[in-house]
Amino acid sequence: MRPAYEFKKFWLVFLMGMLIFSLSGCSKSVVRNQSQIEGYPIDSNVSTTLQRTVTPGSKPSTAITLGEVSKYSQYGYGNWTYGSGLPYDKRLDIMPTAYSSSNVTKKTKLLNFFTISDIHITDKESPNQLIYLQRLHPSLPVGASLYSGIMLYTTHVLDAAVQTVNALHNKDNKANPFDFGLSLGDTCNTTQYNELRWYIDVLDGKVITPSSGANLGADTIDYQKPYKAAGLDKTIHWYQTLGNHDHFWMGSIPVDHSLRKDLRQSYITDEVFATGDVFRDLRKMNSRDYYMGVLDGSTPYGDIKYAGPAGNFSSPPKVAADPNRRSLLRTEWMKEFFNTSSNPVGHGFNLTNANNGFACYSFAPKSNIPIKVIVLDNTQKEDDDSIDIHGHGFLDQARWAWLKKELADGDAAGQLMIIAAHVPIGVEVTAPNSEMGWWTDPQNAVTLPDLITELQSHPNLLMWISGHRHLNTVKAFISPDPVNAPEKGFWQVETPSLRDFPQQFRTFEIYLNSDYSISIVTTDVDPAVRAGTPAATSRKYAIAATQIVGTWDLTTKNNPTNDPTIKPMPTGSYNAELVKQLSPAMKAKTQILYP
Repeated sequence: MRPAYEFKKFWLVFLMGMLIFSLSGCSKSVVRNQSQIEGYPIDSNVSTTLQRTVTPGSKPSTAITLGEVSKYSQYGYGNWTYGSGLPYDKRLDIMPTAYSSSNVTKKTKLLNFFTISDIHITDKESPNQLIYLQRLHPSLPVGASLYSGIMLYTTHVLDAAVQTVNALHNKDNKANPFDFGLSLGDTCNTTQYNELRWYIDVLDGKVITPSSGANLGADTIDYQKPYKAAGLDKTIHWYQTLGNHDHFWMGSIPVDHSLRKDLRQSYITDEVFATGDVFRDLRKMNSRDYYMGVLDGSTPYGDIKYAGPAGNFSSPPKVAADPNRRSLLRTEWMKEFFNTSSNPVGHGFNLTNANNGFACYSFAPKSNIPIKVIVLDNTQKEDDDSIDIHGHGFLDQARWAWLKKELADGDAAGQLMIIAAHVPIGVEVTAPNSEMGWWTDPQNAVTLPDLITELQSHPNLLMWISGHRHLNTVKAFISPDPVNAPEKGFWQVETPSLRDFPQQFRTFEIYLNSDYSISIVTTDVDPAVRAGTPAATSRKYAIAATQIVGTWDLTTKNNPTNDPTIKPMPTGSYNAELVKQLSPAMKAKTQILYP
């Protein structure tokens, strides 16, 4: 019996060894293949809209729908050229009437930073989208936010923008480096874990597999193929703001506090979402009138499948389920920013209590410069029991008290201040007439007039910066006493979306002038996409969506409040030098610091 035992033992050891060797070889093959995955370089000509602008062509004469992506080139949709540069509009709106800047020069640069916003990283194969609603309402501009061809390339555009930031940061041997970057919210399209991971991993420079479920087309389709993201330059710290799409389903509905009790489960199921026409009535959420569809990752143009009236289907359409599509709680979303290789770990949420979901914090970008950035979560609460769209501006009592203390502390410390929040103020009509205005519900701790009054009582506030509306609007909040206290005025600057046209980010350079006023020079930047790359296709699709849906006037002239300080935005862009007067106390301090 002993020889037979030894013989069996020999073959058992041999087979185990071969298995280990085989697995080891597979592991090395995977690693080797991963290391061979390449990225998508940007164009070598990196410029800003100060030098040239992306100018869409006129709308083609043949009408097509957003879903007919394969016909865009045939009929001339998405056509554009480079136009002339957009000069700075020097704005003195909040300065004294008699002020003259003719002999004023920029004395000292205090800060240089960039903002990105509304990237809307999208899992186009997720089963619980609202794609079919766009087909039901093809003439509504808002429908393009639920479906357009841009959904295919959201990670690629972010990667191109990051590379453009890096190029500007290192341009001319770092003659004008960025001190930090701010992301102003709506990083995800609909709260999903995989969307957030793609976003952070692009900034970290990881390999991105921009597909989910069955990973259809991952070997053959450009928008599905894995690629190596460039990653943000490790010397640039970046900080994060919470947006409504980051913690509400489709940016609109609380996942656990809505009419639809199976909403959280719908993220990770294999069954395509069915609902009613919620554009007409949100209470239709519990209906099962239409299957909303998904995009087919195995097709070159991301064809829509499994969409239409429920009666057209003999059984519920299904896709491959994916646990990585799970919806994140606010606390889970914040904690994910600690799983990163870029700086700082936590990306701002290390400065607050991520365990309780309080997404407000402040930081001083440079220890030797008296400027403080106040990052404010002004999105609605998940448990407010409202059945309205959750895109309004809102502060609960805790955030309102925190903001007032931060502003007071900044004044006391002699710091100039910047508020970074997702939702802008004073540029939309008051809710409920606007889905993006300031919420008028009694749960809101402060009315919009009272908020503005509070902000104007802090003369060290330079500006409020935001995203949310996908626009480049600049607005002046003029002092209530412009003659005797012009320093109580402040600026608001919106950063557009990297998803929708004009697909830009912004840079901000803050200068102390020779007369001890402040100049904020803000510039729009188009990602320097290289022809033939997925990001270049995205630009074409973004322009096509603008032409098809007819949002050009909204993009270039949006001013629902008829505010005289809001100027048109040529080609969707707006560059400006925004001048602000300092208080006597702050002027005296800067004269000592910068004699």
